[in-house]
Amino acid sequence: MPSRPTLRGYDLLRNPHLNRGSAFTLEERDTYGLHGLIPARVFTMEEQMDRALLNVRRTATSLGRYINLARLMERNETLFYRLVIDHITELVPIIYTPTVGEACQHFGEIFGRPRGLHISARDRGRIKELLTAWPSHHVEVLVVTDGERILGLGDLGAQGMGIPLGKLALYTACAGIDPVRCLPVMLDVGTDNVELRESPFYHGLLQPRLRGAEYESLVKEFVDAVRDVYPQALLQWEDFATDNAFRLLETHRTRIRSFNDDIQGTAGVTLAGLYSACRANHTTLRDQTVLFYGAGAAATGIGELIVTAMMEEGLSRAQARQRCWFLDSKGLVTAARTDLQSHKLPFAHEHAPIATLEAAVRELKPTALIGVAAQARAFSEPVLSAMADVAERPIIFALSNPTSKAECTSEEAYRMTDGRAIFASGSPAPAVTLNGKTFTPSQANNVYIFPGLGLGVVATQAREVSDHMFLAAARALADTVSEKDLEKGSLFPPLESIRAVSVKIAAAVVRVAVDEGVATAEIPDDIERWLADRMYQPVYRDIPPDRRGSLDANDVAVP
Repeated sequence: MPSRPTLRGYDLLRNPHLNRGSAFTLEERDTYGLHGLIPARVFTMEEQMDRALLNVRRTATSLGRYINLARLMERNETLFYRLVIDHITELVPIIYTPTVGEACQHFGEIFGRPRGLHISARDRGRIKELLTAWPSHHVEVLVVTDGERILGLGDLGAQGMGIPLGKLALYTACAGIDPVRCLPVMLDVGTDNVELRESPFYHGLLQPRLRGAEYESLVKEFVDAVRDVYPQALLQWEDFATDNAFRLLETHRTRIRSFNDDIQGTAGVTLAGLYSACRANHTTLRDQTVLFYGAGAAATGIGELIVTAMMEEGLSRAQARQRCWFLDSKGLVTAARTDLQSHKLPFAHEHAPIATLEAAVRELKPTALIGVAAQARAFSEPVLSAMADVAERPIIFALSNPTSKAECTSEEAYRMTDGRAIFASGSPAPAVTLNGKTFTPSQANNVYIFPGLGLGVVATQAREVSDHMFLAAARALADTVSEKDLEKGSLFPPLESIRAVSVKIAAAVVRVAVDEGVATAEIPDDIERWLADRMYQPVYRDIPPDRRGSLDANDVAVP
């Protein structure tokens, strides 16, 4: 006789990984003691989805829709992912950019059921203990932030937890990483945002940010604990301030399989966009001159990957660097400046000072202008007009998030260039009709890169994440863009195809891992089928007997 399930009644209904709500059958209600705890009618998952989508759509604001979906995830994770996957174009802008920025700004006010792991500066000396206590023992991906540079919004402290939560939701929806194998982590080291510290709703440490040796020691302890507790896991660094982002990546990337999405993921998706733009222009990447507005982690990360890609097309490193120019808050990055941070130095060229973006465009004559400074409307009419003057088909990427920080709108980019621009944005941008032609720009969203890359890394158990994996991911992504996409102004494939795209990207990453000798798993001949078969599918799972609330995916029967 089968053993009696220990997860029953309210305990089962409160477990988001196993709860089916009104979809529990009559037999299951008998087995799990659910009669009387849920209404009598048995609904199908499709009927539950219709109800959930109705309630999302009837919510008036984007933040309200975010909260609605967050509450759904907290009570029925399977239904949440089925809904997101089936309506991905509509719902990704709600669960991630641009709405996640607003959600982080108000995270203390909308805080519901705690999710993920909150490690604070008070936890020094016991971080391994906290990780060990997490109920899933087979974590594959961790996303960690310290909340200092959330999108283009700055220091949001512990309220930055919305970013790891959103990123991991995309890992599951877009690349099939099982949600019980995902762990969002907030490193709460305080905040220098005085307004937040004075807020009655702020839920983090009420102290200025930890800095220096104490900060480094805390992060090292965290990395060491992850290596010990989850030796098979991939660690993604997210939304750290520029100096910390570069230092932590360089310090720990060979100690633990890890990457920084702001530096490397953004670089991958931007390079893919440039590859597509070159196809639309009938040119090559090595022919481009790129001007960056902004010189932080994201900007120079993109620059470094472009240099690598140009070298693959025959340029020397020096020649490739000479095709990438940067403008920061003090003007053009040049060799004569003595105030440059180390990550800017490789792109500090010999040139006379240039103070403004418009002047830089007219002097340097770039074919591509990339905005990553989170300075709203920086691509003004004079700047866009200058791009139209110096380039036949100017490539204009307004990548800053959220929408309020975007350098320009799609309408401005097309109108000021008489429809000649090749445009992409960091947040969703509306279609534009000009001179009888409709342009449908697509979003240069990291969601196109990091989930597939992560899938490839965890599948191969690669010992480290190499730069060439991002180059391969960018090429694979660009290869999925059809001529029809390019004709309508889209540089990326439709988001509806993202799971198939992620498999293509993961396969490219697997091949790099094998070629570089860092793959440790056995790789079958049919890589894409192997990857697709391991992807999580949001269907209601069997509830095993003698289950005591563990989140361990190995203890859950997955059809």
